[in-house]
Amino acid sequence: MLRIGYCKPGFWGIFWSILTLVGLATRAAQRADVGGEVAGTSINHSQMLLQRLQDLLRQGNASDVVLRVQAAGTDEVHVFHTHRLLLGLHSELFRELLSNQSEVVLEEPRDCAAVFDKFIRYLYCGELTVLLAQAIPLHRLATKYGVTSLQRGVADYMRAHLAGGAGPAVGWYHYAVSTGDEALRENCLQFLAWNLSAVAGSTEWGAVSSDLLLQLLQRSDLVLQDELELFHALEAWLGRARPPRAMAERALRSIRYPMIPPAQLFQLQARSAALARHGPAVADLLLQAYQFHAASPLHYAKFFDVNGSAFLPRNYLSPAWGAPWVINNPARDDRSTSFQTQLGPSGHDAGRRITWNVLFSPRWLPVSLRPVYADAAGTALPAARPEDGRPRLVVTPASSGGDAAGVSFQKTVLVGARQQGRLLVRHTYSFHQSSEEAGDFLAHADLQRRNSEYLVENALHLHLIVKPVYHTLIRTPK
Repeated sequence: MLRIGYCKPGFWGIFWSILTLVGLATRAAQRADVGGEVAGTSINHSQMLLQRLQDLLRQGNASDVVLRVQAAGTDEVHVFHTHRLLLGLHSELFRELLSNQSEVVLEEPRDCAAVFDKFIRYLYCGELTVLLAQAIPLHRLATKYGVTSLQRGVADYMRAHLAGGAGPAVGWYHYAVSTGDEALRENCLQFLAWNLSAVAGSTEWGAVSSDLLLQLLQRSDLVLQDELELFHALEAWLGRARPPRAMAERALRSIRYPMIPPAQLFQLQARSAALARHGPAVADLLLQAYQFHAASPLHYAKFFDVNGSAFLPRNYLSPAWGAPWVINNPARDDRSTSFQTQLGPSGHDAGRRITWNVLFSPRWLPVSLRPVYADAAGTALPAARPEDGRPRLVVTPASSGGDAAGVSFQKTVLVGARQQGRLLVRHTYSFHQSSEEAGDFLAHADLQRRNSEYLVENALHLHLIVKPVYHTLIRTPK
């Protein structure tokens, strides 16, 4: 509803007095420069200006337009005495909407109406305080009214809180899809992949859409205890969501059954409600898994392609695939440890282990930065400082032998951070057998700073994972 009215001329007097403050500050700086000072003297009245603008909004002095914001589906109305010039400076939509109008009724969703006061405050003062539950409605308002600076600011807030594990990743993912925010969508997807165990055990799991679920199931960088945990999470989702048969069977076919030991596969076939309902759709995959476990990988690879995703482990946290490593005071000195992993997921290799040695150095110097005290002409050169180095992590097998024939190993290092009592994955680094270390490992980390985002109570929480990658051999004639 639009109502025609008249502007209150008193606003312009207040606004020009505010602009006069800015002009005085500028002229004072200019006079200082003319006076011959080496550096200009800056007189900053910006805080006073902000205070005047806050008073203008709070008191409604010289208001020339009234906004009545009604929460959709309710009788609740929020009234704001505003100034069309200030609103129009930020928003082309407001500039057009408020032209020659003294009162405008805006209908907004309930969550947006509840934060409209924060939105208006931002238009006057350029700042606001955001809570997690307010991020989406504020972003909606900024998008609707074309306030691009606030739109970017809220999106940055959401991405930052995703990295800290505080944001509702599933809800924000679906919102990012609906608004076309590709950067936020990808950040949400990455967080969900790295922390799937935590998400699958939370109330957010029930809100996962079919599209999001299928995207997650295709990823090899999922972090979870083992493939069986993923099957149980999927089965729980199917029980709640009751999707169409085609979608359910597509999801069940995304499970990597060769990564599940035969004994657990037998139990699933006997007890799983999802397999009882959709068993025929995955019968070929179960047969493939049993065949894979029955023969050696080398023999199996002679007849079947093992390059598919079904034979590539995800980032499993179970002891068969790696070990946690907590390094207290990581900036202090070098550390080392060792751990064992299973040679491969095949039942044929269940009893075979590989020992891995790990070296961590907080201030390793590349050759180009190592201390050099004189050049060819005998001129002394400054030695590199210890703080010039960077953290380094090296993972090598304790020995090499024929047990690893036809297999290479991908090494993954997870870096955890504690958020709201949970240890979540903040960063991951991956490198292959041809490289003993991750070249960018903690490249931007400041381990000297106790409140570093990479540390939990001054400790570096790592989880080391080694995944076998099989290679198809020359096939024998069938």
